[in-house]
Amino acid sequence: MQPSQLDPLPSDLPFRFISQTIGRGAFASIKKAVPLDANNPVFAVKLIHKAYAVKKGRISPKQITTEVALHSHIGQHPNVIEWFATGEDAIWRWIAMEYAEGGDLFDKIEADVGVPEDIAHLYFRQLVGGVSFIHSKGVAHRDLKPENILMSGTGSLKLADFGMATMFEYKGSRKQSSTTCGSPPYIAPEVLACSRPQQPQHGQGSSKYNPDMVDIWSCGVILFVLLVGNTPWDEPVLSTSWEFHEYNQTNGRSSDPLWKRVPAGSLSLLRGMMSVDTKRRFNFAQIRQHPWFTRPNKLLTADDRILDPIELATQMLGNLRIDLKAKRAYGGGSDDSMEIDSSSQPNLRPGYAGGPGAALSSTQPEAPLLYDSLYDWERPGLRAASRFAVSSTQPALHADLASAAGRGARGAAAGAGAVNYSMREALAEEPAMSQFSQARGVPVSLTQHARRFQDIVPSYSLTRFFSHVPPALLVQMLCAGLHQLNVPVPSADAAMAPQGSADRVAQIKVRMADGRKQGLHGEVLVDWCQMQLGGYGDDGTEQQPSQVLEVRFVKVKGDPLEWRRFFKKMAQLCSDGIYNPDGDEDGAAGGV
Repeated sequence: MQPSQLDPLPSDLPFRFISQTIGRGAFASIKKAVPLDANNPVFAVKLIHKAYAVKKGRISPKQITTEVALHSHIGQHPNVIEWFATGEDAIWRWIAMEYAEGGDLFDKIEADVGVPEDIAHLYFRQLVGGVSFIHSKGVAHRDLKPENILMSGTGSLKLADFGMATMFEYKGSRKQSSTTCGSPPYIAPEVLACSRPQQPQHGQGSSKYNPDMVDIWSCGVILFVLLVGNTPWDEPVLSTSWEFHEYNQTNGRSSDPLWKRVPAGSLSLLRGMMSVDTKRRFNFAQIRQHPWFTRPNKLLTADDRILDPIELATQMLGNLRIDLKAKRAYGGGSDDSMEIDSSSQPNLRPGYAGGPGAALSSTQPEAPLLYDSLYDWERPGLRAASRFAVSSTQPALHADLASAAGRGARGAAAGAGAVNYSMREALAEEPAMSQFSQARGVPVSLTQHARRFQDIVPSYSLTRFFSHVPPALLVQMLCAGLHQLNVPVPSADAAMAPQGSADRVAQIKVRMADGRKQGLHGEVLVDWCQMQLGGYGDDGTEQQPSQVLEVRFVKVKGDPLEWRRFFKKMAQLCSDGIYNPDGDEDGAAGGV
């Protein structure tokens, strides 16, 4: 039995929870909370199951204590998640911290595309601001990657998760590190070399490394990802990555197509930050003097704050596009297929410390995940909820839809009733819908009344869609798509939620390796959304409640950009089941 089934959450807390789970890892969850006697401020609380973390997660009690101590030591900065308080009982450790209202930054970046240069420049400057600040406190992060980069409610970058942080300088005295930690695509080569002195790379055979210089390398990789939407290699190891081997052989002048897409002005900056020779690697003073860093940016103020959040949000959302008509053949040995992520497959991470297959230290280690009703995901409400109330399900309509399951997508849409004008209006207000439209830009319905960043770009993940096909048929589509990507899935019948499960239709747990051979875990959740549509139809009759299925791809662990890439493939494979904003008036799914 899982610990979460045995151990209740701590009692007598100095705050109260106001949400279900908004984030989750192998042995921890994150919920929103407020003071006991007030509704503000809203903050985040990380709950760590101590025994499970030690037994299954290979996280020592000292590591948990160190994370708390270093995070509290850092202090306040606009681009760093602020630490508030901590406490514990015999079972749980809780950490109260600033709530990142904007969610994952890289969830709002298109895989294999990146963001416009001004936006990349904006977030890079804020990244440098946050990392250089913690360095000024003598602390190095050592696990910089998209998974640990969040956004504020105004769209500003926020550094998070100090589980692998270390104090590298204190009262003028510096120390090096020897721990192998980080995520392979973002890790610096000397971190790997120090763990294998018998196999020195690039002239680096030291048993230790400088943690602050490791962070600078990771910042360079993150900038690369912002610009092109992918990492430059799986890992910086000559023997396993031809991309890195060529980069090293050509002194950073790679012929890889990804490098050809990098803006010319930023190339020398990237090469300086990702210099394999640590003696030549840029420091923050050199980074700040680089012409690309100092270039003008109409989105930024002089102190690196966002000048126009609405314009930033509009550009970011407008950059997210999935072509539902571009059906692709995945799987069958394709480079686009996913890999099974299993502890029985040691070759997923070759060559790391401790011999083949040894896992890296991580704040999200390879451990069984806590799946339990105690950790039900927070479900975002519909934008149109103020006008169209979300309520419980109607069994009669469920039966009507289920009876249409054998008729195919077109027949299903007809059986469910075509999407009427009011439903189209309601769904048009959902930011997630714009990514499926072939029209460039952001719908006017999202921008005309926008006053804040979040009015356009929501805090929740945009890896979601709506559907009007019958539940059984939709779940079959999802399972078939996962199978085509070589992701192990149960049968469609096994994925269906038990009767009486309120709005939940199906739940599919997925566990795989992403395109860079890193663990990617999450869930595909199918739920009913019911809208009480107001007004009257064309025939003068009062409109009846209408339902739509919502499919959410919820990431538990892994790179948010890789999770979006996975979602993008699934959307194209299941395009016949997706409500398409560009569809004709006679159909609901895929424009049928």
